[in-house]
Parts: sequence; structure tokens; C-alpha cells
Amino acid sequence: MQNTTLGIIVGNRGFFPDHLCETGRKEVLRVLAEEGIDAVILDVEDTNFGSVVTLQDSRKCAALFKAHAGEIDGILVTLPNFGEERGVADAVRLSGLDVPVLVQASPDELGKMTIADRRDSFCGKMSSCNNLRQYGIPYTLTTLHTVALDSESFRRDLRQFAGTCRVVRGLRGARIGVLGARPAAFITVRYSEKLLEKAGISIESLDLSEAFGRASKLSDDDAKVKAKLDEIKTYVPTEGIPDDALNKMARFALVMADWIAEQELAATAVQCWTSMEEFFGVVPCTVMSMLSNTLNPSACETDVTGAVGMVAMALASGKAGALLDWNNNYGDDPDKGVIFHCSNLPKAFFTDVKMDYQEIIAGSVGRRTPTVPSWDASSPGHSPTAAFPPTTNGASSAPTWARDR
Repeated sequence: MQNTTLGIIVGNRGFFPDHLCETGRKEVLRVLAEEGIDAVILDVEDTNFGSVVTLQDSRKCAALFKAHAGEIDGILVTLPNFGEERGVADAVRLSGLDVPVLVQASPDELGKMTIADRRDSFCGKMSSCNNLRQYGIPYTLTTLHTVALDSESFRRDLRQFAGTCRVVRGLRGARIGVLGARPAAFITVRYSEKLLEKAGISIESLDLSEAFGRASKLSDDDAKVKAKLDEIKTYVPTEGIPDDALNKMARFALVMADWIAEQELAATAVQCWTSMEEFFGVVPCTVMSMLSNTLNPSACETDVTGAVGMVAMALASGKAGALLDWNNNYGDDPDKGVIFHCSNLPKAFFTDVKMDYQEIIAGSVGRRTPTVPSWDASSPGHSPTAAFPPTTNGASSAPTWARDR
């Protein structure tokens, strides 16, 4: 995952001890480096200790941020002392950056409350935030009103803020691919392309027949198809699965991969139930699982907003995300539930996998498409509070388990 880059504004106010800005600047850069976060910040030669006080300081800071606009994911305002609240707000506004803003204020220490070391950052943070609000600039607060830069509390805030920045940058301009049409009964996944477009998220569609057509034109002897088949077999054990089904799945996976690359898609939402099984002969779950496992989320039944949510989860955590249905209560425990989904969950969620029949869809179209990963949710290394293993008739259910909410 690409490193997060923050623009840093060191607040300062002339009649407060500015040596705190010198030490505070060094400390914030050290903490950021230790957390793997890059920084864009004024040099100490640019202004007094590289801090922002005057309008001229704000302009210098804004110019620096503009020059690095393509790199900066968010802005961190750090207040070693009270800080010049208008200077902070001016620097953000003049930069023209529309990125998340985090405001941190360093705490005073008992025994260091004289004019030589007193910070007054507690009050200064309220003033800076008030100015940001007046300027119409949204901002994020640390968990504690004042917090030491080297504390674990601030580091947690910083990690969460970095995740927020990645989500904001990643969703702006994101392109979501929709393969097929929404199944008639699934009106719960309806969405508005226009509303998504207002948020900078575009939808690229591909008809299911086109995907089937492209797959049918590929030969099982094609080197790319063979490579994709090897990838599938490496991803999940396929013992007992007919070769024709595996080859068909490999061709479909290659079509998906080419489409994603051509359209630069951040995620996909795929029609499955039950057109793909009836007219193409496989379920897409394994292919979708492989995509999600590599942080290219793929949601079922053209669930575009669900796919957007999966993108956000992957950006925030750097790990694979998944959508699950909360199907059943778990006895009378309000904090547990039985959650379930067909079988497209990423492999990263489990420790033991195999490919088998898609039992639920097989009830509608027959067991002629044994092409879905079957997950053993009771394997060691999981944290479900209760597990429901596969059935014993040769077909296995999708991941089904009860776990803490």
C-alpha cells in the first residue's frame, strides 16, 4: 500500500514560548516517520522554526502544499503552543486542498507552567477549530483534547486518520464495474449513478452476454487461460472438480481481469443469481473471492454501493473486506448472530479452503456447476463462537458461522 503523505502545519503564537515549536516540529516528524507517514512541511529557514504565524507564513505554507498537491492526502495541524488560529485557517484555505484535516494540541505539564514553558494549547485548539469552522473547513479531533505526540493515544488517532485519508483519496475518482443487470428480485441493491457521480465515483457497465461471448472466444489452450487456471488451482484445492468447469472458470476470470485492467476499475459488482449458472455453467464465486483477496473487491448481484463499501474497508485497513448477510439471531444473545453469504468471501478470512458445489444455487439449477470455494469456518485460527461445518452429501454450504458482532 502506498504511504500516506500529510501536509504539516506547526501553529505558533509570538508571545508564547516558540522553542516549543522547534522541539514540537522535530517530534512530530519523528513520530510520523516511525508510523510510515510521509510529511510535507515548511523548512526552519522558511519561517520561524518552520511554524505558521503571519499571513506571509500562511502564504508560504499554502504555496508549498500547492506544489505537492498531488502527493498530500491530508493535513495535520499540530499546536506546540497556543498557535495563531487565523494563520492555521488561512494556510489551509489558501492551499486550495480539499483533504481531511486533523488538529492536535500538545498538553501542558505540571511543573512547567511558567511563561518560559507554558503552552496554552488546550485553549488554542478550541480557537483554531473555531476558525476552521468559520472558514467552512471540516476537521477531525484527536480522542483526547490535548495529547502528547509520542503517546500511544495520538499514534492510534494518527493511524485512523491516515486510513480516513486513504479512503477519501481512493474513492474520489473511483471507477466501479457492473457486470450484468440487477436480478429483478434484488431491489435492495438499487442505487443512483448520478448521486455516485456527484461524489466522483463513476460506473462502467458490461453486459453479461458480452462477458460470456468474450469467454467463449478464448481457447482452453490459450497460454493466458492456462496461466489463470494455474492461478485458480494455486488459490484453492480443486480435487474432484471437472476440467471443463475449471477451464470455463479460468476463461471467465481472464475476461474479468482484462476488463478491470482496461477500465481501471477499483471494484466490481457481478450479476450471478441464477443467469450465470443457467447460461454459462459456473458460479463466479471463486473468481470474485480471488479478486477481493487481492484488494480488488467484488460484490454479488450488482451491489454497487456494497462494492464501494468494500473499497473503503480495503483502503482503510489495507486488508481484504467482505459483505455478509446477518441472517439469524443466535439464541437469545443480542450480541451474537448467524451471518452468511453464498461463497465469494476472500481466502484471507479463513485457514482451510476447498472448491465444491454451490449448494444453495444447486437447489435451483442442479449440481452441474461445482465451481465455488467451500470454506471450513471451524478451522483453527478463527474466532467464531460457533461453527456449522459443510454438509456431508458432497455439497457444502457457504461460510456459515455465528460470531461476536
